[in-house]
Amino acid sequence: MNLHNPPPEDDEELELPPSKTKIKKQMHELRDLGVELTELSKDQLAQLDIPENLRDAIREMQRINKFGAQRRQRQYIGKLMREVDPAPIIAKLDAWKGVSQTHVAYNHLLERWRDRLLESDAALTELLAAYPQIDVQHLRALIRNAQKEKEAMKPPKNFREIFQVLKEIIPEPE
Repeated sequence: MNLHNPPPEDDEELELPPSKTKIKKQMHELRDLGVELTELSKDQLAQLDIPENLRDAIREMQRINKFGAQRRQRQYIGKLMREVDPAPIIAKLDAWKGVSQTHVAYNHLLERWRDRLLESDAALTELLAAYPQIDVQHLRALIRNAQKEKEAMKPPKNFREIFQVLKEIIPEPE
């Protein structure tokens, strides 16, 4: 029997630290997330709640064009990412990509409204009751033109425009 390391009692569980492999994997994921941030536009980057030193490193990465310097900058961004909570950043990126479930549900809602508007006039009355700020004449013209496009087998320009108008009228849930 080893007296230096007594065996743990049955009801006591040992809390093991994460393995080196797991830590390394997490660091690579953070670095990859940081690299993904370098591909964002200035406006999108401004919307993220990240420290200023990380924001500066990302801007610098966007200016670098030498491979070795890019690799070093990616490593530096990964190091800075360790100090940041990645969950809100990932959620924001997913929303921008359209991955967010609420965003997908919102797009489906807009598509259903568009389909209903093309099928019946009663849907337009319902939409007016729910959202009175609609430019009715413009929307009616789009609906009429979309129906003509469908009959003539033309590209769905007005069909898409109806979606954009609905997107302006119906607010997206947060």
